Amino acid sequence: MILVTGATGNVGGHVLALLVASGHDVRALSRSPQAAAWPAEVGVVAGDLADPAALAAALAGVESVFLFAVPGSGPAFVAAAQRAGIRRVVLLSSGAVDDEAEVQDGPIAAYHAEIEQALRGSGLAWTFLRPDVFAANTLMWAGQTKAGDVIRGAYAEAASAPVHEADVAAVAVAALTEDGHSGQVYRLTGPESLTHAEQAAILGRAFGRPIRYEELPAETVRQMMSAHVPAPILDDILATWAAAVGRTAATTADVEKLTGRPARSYHDWALDHAAAF
Repeated sequence: MILVTGATGNVGGHVLALLVASGHDVRALSRSPQAAAWPAEVGVVAGDLADPAALAAALAGVESVFLFAVPGSGPAFVAAAQRAGIRRVVLLSSGAVDDEAEVQDGPIAAYHAEIEQALRGSGLAWTFLRPDVFAANTLMWAGQTKAGDVIRGAYAEAASAPVHEADVAAVAVAALTEDGHSGQVYRLTGPESLTHAEQAAILGRAFGRPIRYEELPAETVRQMMSAHVPAPILDDILATWAAAVGRTAATTADVEKLTGRPARSYHDWALDHAAAF
């Protein structure tokens, strides 16, 4: 039995579907199970990682866990997993985590590093997945592409190597179902470094119309995003974009290493999500 947390999320949903398609026994822990349509093969436990009773019920009889962790959840999850005799945990962490830093740079890196640390000292077999930048982050542009052919945002020349969430899920399934991944940290990227402006142009090619990126001052973008992004997270995002200007984003072969095929391109991702734009 494999437990999937965050099973309605971008990655968790793919993990769930891949496991079901492969014939694995799967259970999902969901805060709002009534809000989703679940495959008949999936057992669902209502609750979340902060609910000890639900967590205990979700972990009963489970061998492996795909962990989509939330801030502060590490110690309670580890204790419950130890009691339940969990064999392996695959954590969806973050590429922002810096193993060399005494203090992590920003809240995203900090809370993921805290959960990683709890797992490192747990005695459980763990694997950490550290995606750098999700291609799905650009769904925030969808409102603008529906209204016209210009995407307005900060730092047009900020570069990243956006990874398809389905590739992250495929790596997670390999780590959940195959031996040899215990104690491994995988950094997951797409196949190429692309600036915001280049990503906008790729969206245009995928959709058959010209789309361009128009740079706005960072403070203007801060005001635009502040209504729906917490200030510390927003500061972190803008600082990351600023630091990425004029640089080539690093890419890795970890997706291909674990799945046997190259990582999907951003163009592939755009075609898969065309309806959203």
